[in-house]
Amino acid sequence: MSNGHFNSFDGSEIFYRKWNFKPSQKSVIIIHRGHEHSERLNDIATSSQFSEYNIFAFDLRGHGHTKTETSSVFMDYVRDLDAFALYLKSAYTIPSTDMFVIANSIGGVIASAWVHDYAPNIAGMALLAPAFRINLIVPLANEMITLGTKLKKDLIIKSYVKSTMLTHDVAQQNAYDTDSLITRSIDAKLLIDLADAGNRLVEDAAAIDTPTLILSAEKDKVVFNKDQKIFFDKLDTNLKQLEVLPDFFHGILFETEKELVYDKMKSFAVQSFKQPQKKLGLEPDQFSMVEHRSLQNKEGNNLNFKFQKWSLSKIGKISDGMAIGLEHGFDSGASLDYVYHNKPKGKLGFGTMMDKNYLEAIGWRGIRIRKQHLLQLLEKNIEHLVKAGRSIKILDIAGGTGNYLFDIKDTYPKAEIVINEFVKENIEIGQKVIDSKGYKNVRFTNFDCFDPETYTKINFEPTIIIVSGILELFGDNEMASKALAGIQSVAEKNAHVVYTGQPWHPQLKMIAYVLNSHQKKNWVMRRRSQKELDRLMAYNGIYKETMLIDDFGIFTVSSAKVNS
Repeated sequence: MSNGHFNSFDGSEIFYRKWNFKPSQKSVIIIHRGHEHSERLNDIATSSQFSEYNIFAFDLRGHGHTKTETSSVFMDYVRDLDAFALYLKSAYTIPSTDMFVIANSIGGVIASAWVHDYAPNIAGMALLAPAFRINLIVPLANEMITLGTKLKKDLIIKSYVKSTMLTHDVAQQNAYDTDSLITRSIDAKLLIDLADAGNRLVEDAAAIDTPTLILSAEKDKVVFNKDQKIFFDKLDTNLKQLEVLPDFFHGILFETEKELVYDKMKSFAVQSFKQPQKKLGLEPDQFSMVEHRSLQNKEGNNLNFKFQKWSLSKIGKISDGMAIGLEHGFDSGASLDYVYHNKPKGKLGFGTMMDKNYLEAIGWRGIRIRKQHLLQLLEKNIEHLVKAGRSIKILDIAGGTGNYLFDIKDTYPKAEIVINEFVKENIEIGQKVIDSKGYKNVRFTNFDCFDPETYTKINFEPTIIIVSGILELFGDNEMASKALAGIQSVAEKNAHVVYTGQPWHPQLKMIAYVLNSHQKKNWVMRRRSQKELDRLMAYNGIYKETMLIDDFGIFTVSSAKVNS
């Protein structure tokens, strides 16, 4: 065993261990249980069952030898896992297809969120008593903890979990009780955020096609097994297994019959690594097609949504943001521009209050974070171009009013920018900005981004192409593929593509039944899972390298290469 550190997404230094590394072997990443640390995984890492695998494990932030403090944001732990996988690829030349993940308890939720939100092409995963829903024992505990976090922002809760609830093995109980690196408390906000993430993942498990083994502990007093079964049933993979381990407690890796667990995981890992590579294609995810049809048929359009729609039509116009949405469509460039500016305005005082609530909707908050992530990846790609002595030539295939591109132009005056936009009203708004600021080498074009001939007409060979917010509005993959093929046909060699996604949204029904689109219809979206979106890109020769996602799990921004 040896150890080291890697830098995570935010620059934090995370401690990790490795066992038995040989370049030719497949690799297993193990994510420890909450409260614990990677040294406690030494038994499985040195077991005969896994002697022919590279074993890696890191100490979660706030745990073990990782000095970075605990985060109250669940998604930070998912980002750490993604950063670790990217680090292994860079430092040890391990492709994602050669990775298998083993994760216990909270670690199982982290692994599940990673495969759902980031869609890494890993071989498979084994989830041991995944904590999709924690048994807090005390009635209304979740509500009390939520209230407590509002009264005290940095509330810390002492864990009720004793070693006797984790394992029957007395030696392992003593080891747990005397281990100075075990943390005995948990961040209250993290506990609430974990519960929300667990609900989201169980609800949307159909978006996951990673081969998955779930081992449930029959006598688990820490988490509920029912949610694990619901999650399992929804998984969209032919290779999946669920086993309830008789008489086991929650700490499955430390039970008296842990060798049996090692055998089951080894067997499943072998099967997972033998699976053929997933084929690229334009076939949409069936679960999203079913969901889309139900929205089109207005299933679940209850009185609440009908009242919201009626209220919007009667008093919505006193909110400036709602008025723009009603006139131009809530998915329009004009509406998006207003959301970006985030300055509540309205009539009669009450209108401003309505507008503030409107702009604080979780979807619009996510949209503003998406803009930040978009700029972050754009600037990163621009810096790569500058270092390589290449020109900054940016094409946005559906740029709306040009909003964030003007921010880029202000920071990088030498950038050449072409903004293609189908709606002339948006072009007029953006052109006024260009004229008022006197920008050079920035122009609009007015073509259909889904017409392959558009890209020849634009007469531009970009080094960065932006596909932002447009594919979310059109669920037809054949149509989307025409735009992506057009991009590939004109992009410079080794060009960057920055694209956005919306793999999940908590308000799909409200949007469909209450809001209107720019097409003067109900705004009904067919969301693409991240795996479907990445597959669509790869089908057209666009290969993802990195990705950013908001804390809610709604909007993603990915950076990819084309013609590489």
